[in-house]
Amino acid sequence: MTHPDPLRGEWAVLSPMQKAGILVEALPYIKKFYGKTVVIKYGGHAMVNCELKKAVLTDAVLMKYVGMHPVIVHGGGPDITDMLKKVGKESTFVGGLRVTDDETMEIAQMVLVGKINKDIVGMLNGIGGSAVGLSGKDGNLLMAEKKLGRVRNAEGIEELVDIGQVGQVRQVNPGILETVIREGYIPVVAPVATDEAGDSYNVNADSAAGALAVALKADKLIILTDVEGILADRSDKSSLLSTISVPEVPGLVERGVIDGGMIPKVECCVNALQQGVGTTHILDGRVPHSILLEIFTDKGVGTMVVK
Repeated sequence: MTHPDPLRGEWAVLSPMQKAGILVEALPYIKKFYGKTVVIKYGGHAMVNCELKKAVLTDAVLMKYVGMHPVIVHGGGPDITDMLKKVGKESTFVGGLRVTDDETMEIAQMVLVGKINKDIVGMLNGIGGSAVGLSGKDGNLLMAEKKLGRVRNAEGIEELVDIGQVGQVRQVNPGILETVIREGYIPVVAPVATDEAGDSYNVNADSAAGALAVALKADKLIILTDVEGILADRSDKSSLLSTISVPEVPGLVERGVIDGGMIPKVECCVNALQQGVGTTHILDGRVPHSILLEIFTDKGVGTMVVK
């Protein structure tokens, strides 16, 4: 069955029976997930393309209206890089992590909290939702500690190096999120955290989403990416693995099926599952309404990681 994109007006051309079929298919899932929390890590191409951005945020609004509790955690690496270029500062990475000195942290916080977060909130409100923007610093939502980078020296030995104000989540205090959800709002969280001394840290958005999913006892963690999911053969898009289990992950990494930037995303899913999150999903954010297709249809899309 073809799933229409209502944003393009395709819903209007369906027959009444086709519309009824789509709603009937969705009904058991609406019932199953009513009142459940779903954490969505929002990033990649879906944050750049206007049509995809509207589709993702429309999905979140619809989820809220049918009784679910979506929580959006967003990234913003490309926007940070662009802003740094504008002020004449080059971005440096160690082991995939941005070296973050005081100036870089100030710019990252400005971009993540002051621009991207508020743009997402504005779009959600504009399409019929009620959203509230937060950072990990609000209500001490995300408490962090310094995360060291990993490099190999001339002898090939791995060493830990200080890369500045890059943090890893040490503790989550979800009270402010629970209040926002209870009052009927969609929380939108920027992955900027703090420590006990009040110092700021830039936190990987995947890790922040996973930590929040655990703290909120979420039923689902959804990570949007720019790939179809996990492919058994990357040259064959039909080889998509619709479901993998935690015990399968080490073997898939060893065989190179999971590699590169997919490894930390899968590790995030595994950690969340091991700490009580119901299911985790890696979805292609380039597909309009991929979230709705995953949650509300029989087939689903992307790769589901289960315990």
